[in-house]
Amino acid sequence: MGKIVIITGASSGMGKVTADYLSQQGHTVFGTCRNPPNYPKPDNYSLVALDLTEAESIENFVAYFRNNSIVPEVLINNAGVGITGPAEELPIATIRAHFETNFFGPIALTQGLLPLLRKADNACIVNITSIAAYSGLPFRAIYSASKSAFSIFTEALRMELRKAHIRVATIAPGDYATDIASRRHHAPVIKDSPYETVYSEALATMNAHVDDGSDPIEIAKTIEKIIFETHPKVHYLSGKRLQKFSVVLKGIIPGKWYEKLLRNHYKI
Repeated sequence: MGKIVIITGASSGMGKVTADYLSQQGHTVFGTCRNPPNYPKPDNYSLVALDLTEAESIENFVAYFRNNSIVPEVLINNAGVGITGPAEELPIATIRAHFETNFFGPIALTQGLLPLLRKADNACIVNITSIAAYSGLPFRAIYSASKSAFSIFTEALRMELRKAHIRVATIAPGDYATDIASRRHHAPVIKDSPYETVYSEALATMNAHVDDGSDPIEIAKTIEKIIFETHPKVHYLSGKRLQKFSVVLKGIIPGKWYEKLLRNHYKI
């Protein structure tokens, strides 16, 4: 029952936990990261070089499978980066780079691998988004936007691939206890900026939520469940009950009420 699985961003955090778990369950896992030599060699799966911001890297990665007659059955688009900062102060170049990793790169990889996935029996694509995709969060506007865009892209892709018998779903995690906070791009707190105090306090709150997050093994187990679902849902939410309920709540209360809840949470 083991599948041939590709999971991007498998050198750390949620991706590494998922790669470890799936390989332990008997799946053949190809994890990716930008520089595999910088990390310990995994015991149970392969770690292959892939830079989602470089077209040539994506082409070489796809060619590796094609040239070795390896037909992947599952693609997990997990790699992504966080970014925080006041929208007014984030450089446009930084915003574009963020979208290259979180949006354009995964799409390019998916396009490259789809001819191979079509050869598999009932292939599956799982795109990792975020509960942040469901709301425009203060000081995470760009992250929310990139994950929301990827979520909507997935909805359309799912319908386009239905007749190809390629199942597509997203999983939107909340806060999990990983090292993502240390790998985020944090816009600096600028002295005398109109955001100096409120952004500094919000940043501390965000990092505290990650430290107090759930065990990422939950994500790994949910992903494996999706892999074997005959008719997976479009979206899966994963995280603490209150985080998941916030998505439901947004759909049933007036927008201004929901905005007030967020403003109170971030003290703005």
